[in-house]
Amino acid sequence: MNILGINAYHPDASIALLRDGVPVWAAEEERFNRIKHISGFPEGALRRCLEDLEIGPAEIDVVAISKNPWANLGRKVLFVLRHRPDWSLVSDRLGAFRRSSSFSRDFTAALGVSPAALSARFVNVEHHRAHIASSFFLSGFERAAFLSIDGMGDFSSAVWGRGEANRLDIAGRVYFPHSAGFLYTAATQFLGFMRFGDEYKVMGLAAYGKPVFLNEFRKMFSLRPGGGFRLNLDYFTHHRGQAKVRWQGGSPEQDIMFSGRWTGIFGPPRAPDAELTDRDRDLAASLQAALEEILFHTLNCLHRNTGEENLALAGGVAFNSLANGKITARTPFKNVYIQPAAGDSGTALGAAAFVYHCLEGKPRSFTMDHAYLGPGFNEEQLEAALSAAGLPFRKLEEEELFRRTAEAVSRGLVVGWFQGRMEYGPRALGNRSILADPRRKDMKDILNHRVKSRESFRPFAPSVLEEKAGEYFKMDCPSSPYMLKVFPVREEKRDLIPAITHRDGTARVQTVSRKTNPRYWKVIDAFGKLTGIPMVLNTSFNENEPIVCTPEEAVNCYLKTRIDVLVLGRYFLRKEGEKGR
Repeated sequence: MNILGINAYHPDASIALLRDGVPVWAAEEERFNRIKHISGFPEGALRRCLEDLEIGPAEIDVVAISKNPWANLGRKVLFVLRHRPDWSLVSDRLGAFRRSSSFSRDFTAALGVSPAALSARFVNVEHHRAHIASSFFLSGFERAAFLSIDGMGDFSSAVWGRGEANRLDIAGRVYFPHSAGFLYTAATQFLGFMRFGDEYKVMGLAAYGKPVFLNEFRKMFSLRPGGGFRLNLDYFTHHRGQAKVRWQGGSPEQDIMFSGRWTGIFGPPRAPDAELTDRDRDLAASLQAALEEILFHTLNCLHRNTGEENLALAGGVAFNSLANGKITARTPFKNVYIQPAAGDSGTALGAAAFVYHCLEGKPRSFTMDHAYLGPGFNEEQLEAALSAAGLPFRKLEEEELFRRTAEAVSRGLVVGWFQGRMEYGPRALGNRSILADPRRKDMKDILNHRVKSRESFRPFAPSVLEEKAGEYFKMDCPSSPYMLKVFPVREEKRDLIPAITHRDGTARVQTVSRKTNPRYWKVIDAFGKLTGIPMVLNTSFNENEPIVCTPEEAVNCYLKTRIDVLVLGRYFLRKEGEKGR
């Protein structure tokens, strides 16, 4: 049974396909049209999915859409009557109905086929049910508590309950306009980070401040019995229709979510690209503390109501790796599963899983333990990309490839590492990665100067051999394969790996399993044998663009940046004149 999941007309548009309950392909549209966080219809990903799997539209049994504009309809009407928002907000909600009614037409148009060529039935799955299904049904837990928490989807911002076998029993919700995700976004904007998805920058900035404004943030929300929470709407604008502001310096207008009350408390908002101040750093730390109060309140109530020791977590807030690393310390939950595309792109996978398990009633038989579900390329395609660019290269035997790559990293060279199938989700996890030496104090500056061009306060992450991770990090679990948890670096190890140790002595850890990614494991193992440190610095293979998908994009990034070495499969090439540092 082929079930195609789609996240469309929503940020991070994506496609996923389940075959008899097993994910066989998944990717975000941004990797194909090269626009970060693109919404709209994911036609590029859709076409590539069917091409890679060699199936036609007629072979799709169900199309599962991770959006249901009819969900919570009574709540939507009540909100409009009570708050009388600006027409722009109402029009946006009505647009969801229009897009839903034209979905099948857009689907067939993207594939260039007539409706008669398609026998699949179309099913709308509520946004948060898709989030929950993407985590619980793929977690390997027979039973678990679950929480989906994000900005907003289908008029809810948080949904929690308990899952068992192929059932999801929802126990509670938080409805629009109340949202922990919107609180974080409003503060992110106030701090001058105005692009969609910039919340992760503020999370990195939090390590440099102190939560001295926590009491001020507490005025913006209240915690409710049973796990719920509410915003003090006097501090926000999203429920009225988003206001616009033009920042100084000629930057374009941006939708903002914070009200004028913020200025009365904190002073003027930071303009984009302005110097960061101690106030800004303290605001970031205070915001992080406030989010954790909300999250752990909800989770502790959820545990009291379910008694479960396992937790399946999803939604945009589940990307807050700082909070994730504290869950087992701040709540009674013992085991936490978060799948790699925990944000909105993952709802494509979740919608398909919801249909298979909840609507079709099929039993679960699959545990998701890796993210390598995107396109892959054979040696002929890799060599063609190199030849088209006129680049000299060598094809190496695997053991020599791992040795030479490890040697290059150990000499301070920056390595573009392109292997196998592309990762699903926002993290590069060893197949579309840039590798560097974690022992170098100056490596973060080198990467920012030569490739990444990003803010100096943002940390880089380690990829560490799974069996060695406990020697370097104080972890609450044996593995953390998706770089979704921050753990303390052991004090005696911090001076050995300064490039991946953040200001507060922590690191966002990716453990690498020999089972799920043997090539990546072997190159890290080779580096460990050479240096005594069984890890590398890992950052995404890109430069202010979506992570590279194709070998041509990898070659282009290699040529336009100061990456020293490119490894495409077994093809190894190095820029002439580059010396070890």
